[in-house]
Amino acid sequence: MSATLGTLLKKLNPSLSIRVFERLDQVANESSNPWNNAGTGHAALCELNYMPDTKDGSLPNPSKAIAINEQFQLSRQFWSWAVSNGVLDDPTTFISATPHMTFVRGAKDVDYLSRRYEALKNQPLFSGMEFSTDPKQIAKWAPLLIQGRSGDEPIAATRIASGTDVDFGAITRQLFAHLKDQGVDVITSAEVKSVKKQTDGTWNLKAKTSNGTQMVNAKFVFVGAGGWALKLFQRSGIQEAKGYGTFPVGGQWLKTDNQELVALHKAKVYSQASVGAPPMSVPHLDTRVVNGKTSLLFGPYATANPKFLKNGSILDLPLSIRPANVIPYLAVAVGNFGLVKYLVGELLKSKSRKFESLLEFMPTAKPGDWELLNAGQRAQIIKKDAAKGGVLQFGTEIITSADGSISGLLGASPGASTAVYAMLEVLKSAFNSEFAGWEKEIKTIMPSFGSHLNSDASAAAKALADTAKTLKL
Repeated sequence: MSATLGTLLKKLNPSLSIRVFERLDQVANESSNPWNNAGTGHAALCELNYMPDTKDGSLPNPSKAIAINEQFQLSRQFWSWAVSNGVLDDPTTFISATPHMTFVRGAKDVDYLSRRYEALKNQPLFSGMEFSTDPKQIAKWAPLLIQGRSGDEPIAATRIASGTDVDFGAITRQLFAHLKDQGVDVITSAEVKSVKKQTDGTWNLKAKTSNGTQMVNAKFVFVGAGGWALKLFQRSGIQEAKGYGTFPVGGQWLKTDNQELVALHKAKVYSQASVGAPPMSVPHLDTRVVNGKTSLLFGPYATANPKFLKNGSILDLPLSIRPANVIPYLAVAVGNFGLVKYLVGELLKSKSRKFESLLEFMPTAKPGDWELLNAGQRAQIIKKDAAKGGVLQFGTEIITSADGSISGLLGASPGASTAVYAMLEVLKSAFNSEFAGWEKEIKTIMPSFGSHLNSDASAAAKALADTAKTLKL
């Protein structure tokens, strides 16, 4: 998020002075690190939580899935522009064509996936999606899903070839390297300790660095701190952040580098979440490409700890409680018993129990081929709700002060995939007076900005083809 916003701002107004503070000794070592996230280019091609089932058996509503896909197209266009203009390196260093699939078992889910396919197959941004209940066809798409599986259970899958695997860590590092070349100060091992508004509307920030304390005064602050954004917003005292809380959820993966298995599986395959599970815990078997090496990941398995970041503190959660968010926290605790039960169950699972979940996807899996890795922390949003007192919100949310002088992002998925759309929203709210004058240049970077690609089949096809060519997909 921060790297994207900095790149956009420096392009739209090269005279801006920008300084970046990063807690760790390198950028992109938290949520953007490729082993801390699934690397899915979230375009709602395979993720069922963007398009929930209906109660009456009618076609599911595709509107949210279409909106997520539209947002991801802005990312593809931004990355294409960045490659063409030397801002990003060769696209093979950060993105690869990887079909997106959904795989379900049981008559109920097979029926749902069939109806989901019917609702999406004629949508221009989902062009080329295929559906099958035939094990032989599914085996051609992803052999590991079918090998060793008995044929007495209904199964179904969708597949679309335009999906991607993305190394968001590589993108982040490359964008910051470019910003440094443009004169931006990127200071690592620097933790922001205070964020205070001044009488003239500017902000004073105090950061503890490896070289001592550093003070900076800024007209605008972006809080791109992942789960720690809540802590910094609370320190800022802005009214817009009051009442928010954070529900941290950790994760683990099973990973294999066995190249015989890797060669048999070229896809990101998503399925249904367990009852009570948060959307970020939807099981999936993924092709991952990091630093030119291809692996397979399965998971994630949810873990519970009170840290807001993988490199956070066990005091993060308790110290975030304020009078304004006590009721939302309590309401979420009481109203999400299913989630709490799910997390407790996940915590009690041994590695062998976790492996059983993989066997449901891949019946021939062998424990010796897989290692257990710790993934990143995800900080889900807790916010006030007039009816319930508080709700747990899955997704992302931008918070901006009334005067536009400070902005930031809370939440998790789709996160990095839609960072470009999110940062354009930040520009609209925080740089309102300048934004109209920037729109023409923004459209040269992202031609579909301000339009709806999905409503124009030829425009959607051209945008997908143009970005596929530049990004070598």
